[in-house]
Amino acid sequence: MPVSSEQSDFTVPTDDLYGYLYGSLAPEDEDRIAVVDLAEGTESSFATLRSHVDAAAGWLARYGVRTGDVVALQCPNSEAFIVAAHAVWRLGAVLTPVALLSTPETVAHQLQDSGASLFLTIAGFGDGGQEAARLAGLADDRLIQLDTSQGLKQMYAERNTPPAVSFDPSTHLAALPYSSGTTGLPKGVRLTHENLVANIAQIENVGVVTPEDTVYGILPFFHIYGLTVLANAAVRLRAQLVTSPRFQLDTFLTAHEEHGITFTFIAPPVAVALAKHPAVDGHDLSSLRGVFSGAAPLDDELARAVEQRLGIRVYQGYGLTEASPVTHTNTADSLSRGSVGRPVPGTEHKIVDPETLAEIPVPEDDALSAAGELWVRGPQVMAGYLHNDAATADALPGDGWLRTGDLAQQDRHGDVFIVDRLKELIKYKGYQVPPAELEALLLTLPDVADAAVVGAVDATSGEEIPKAFIVRQHPAEGDNRTDQEIGAAVMDAVAGRVEPYKKIREIAFISEIPRSATGKILRRELRSRL
Repeated sequence: MPVSSEQSDFTVPTDDLYGYLYGSLAPEDEDRIAVVDLAEGTESSFATLRSHVDAAAGWLARYGVRTGDVVALQCPNSEAFIVAAHAVWRLGAVLTPVALLSTPETVAHQLQDSGASLFLTIAGFGDGGQEAARLAGLADDRLIQLDTSQGLKQMYAERNTPPAVSFDPSTHLAALPYSSGTTGLPKGVRLTHENLVANIAQIENVGVVTPEDTVYGILPFFHIYGLTVLANAAVRLRAQLVTSPRFQLDTFLTAHEEHGITFTFIAPPVAVALAKHPAVDGHDLSSLRGVFSGAAPLDDELARAVEQRLGIRVYQGYGLTEASPVTHTNTADSLSRGSVGRPVPGTEHKIVDPETLAEIPVPEDDALSAAGELWVRGPQVMAGYLHNDAATADALPGDGWLRTGDLAQQDRHGDVFIVDRLKELIKYKGYQVPPAELEALLLTLPDVADAAVVGAVDATSGEEIPKAFIVRQHPAEGDNRTDQEIGAAVMDAVAGRVEPYKKIREIAFISEIPRSATGKILRRELRSRL
């Protein structure tokens, strides 16, 4: 039987996104600070933010943007991003957010594939935006740079009133983020207003953020994680959002100290820094009460190391772009920090044998279930992929279920433990070796600052073996051990704590683990070094 949320009475609000974010703005909240933009050195109240969104929407409407049009947005974390995105939704247009480090060719592909008729970006990116627009065949006047005198400042100054629009939130598209899905090249994920409103309401129902919180906004807004929990949910929850365009540890720590940050959404690499980096000790983080980790699995031992060092609560959740993204949260003090918890309200899951597609039952004792693919079902699940019926059919097998492509186990309470991506498993002598398990173990070792594990081909046997790429922790004074000595010690330490077939067989030391903007390990880059 599928496992359902304990809050089964959840009802999806019928509002569109703009209405859900701003329609309930109470008079007593209007003068409270909504966004503090660190890069610009500005702050705006909720009333001002709403006014800016309306003015931008009115200007875009006068410029020709209509309900159903697709608008691309490439912009760092900032108030400008929030205003532009919410203005697009105010008009019933569709937002396709663009990753900041994308090449002009990649941006052009997204512009063409999504059918974007307007490209909002910033002059600070240099000529990349113009090149992407040219490659996509957009006319010069279809690119607008938000940070110039003809951008948002002009929109605010003209104070155009946006038109009334009407559409069905349950079917009308709101966003087209691009994701590789469970496999393959990036695809446009079709998310409706109902999908995104449902997920914001689910996050609100979980209750980890309150209007009294000051939230640090470092997760990239162009990614669905940052878009939903920061650019959208923080506004809906009337929390104060402090935006930062990029992650730098010292800036991160200083901002927490100076702005009294109480809650932060992070990815596991930030947890590693909070647990291990010496710079943390030089800052007063006493205002921080909790962090919420997502985008990749977080190990119990690492999470508890952060809790013990900072005296805070570490929450963990799970989701994917195709689910808007949040499907599970772990908010129980008694539960292992390594679990992503149970389904959010209105959501259910089951674990399925990837070969037979038979459901793996919830165990009756204290042992974890067999591992299988995690399937989820709920109102936040996408409408499908854009222009890709085959991929849609594979990801959405029927009856509302979404195949996540992640290998997971569950306990007798239905709490989920993510093992790894199905496609990332290493096959050693017929055994399955999850890289994430070894990475979590490596991060507990004092000599390891960061680590990643991939499958490599053994030169002698021709078989796939686990190979670790390791960033060394800064050595203590007088520690003159060589990489070879450190590597041997690390391999011995791991071998003493795992089954024989999971032992690390090779180690390479590198200066930095390649990661995506949300902290996911870019294993393909590591494999290219084999």
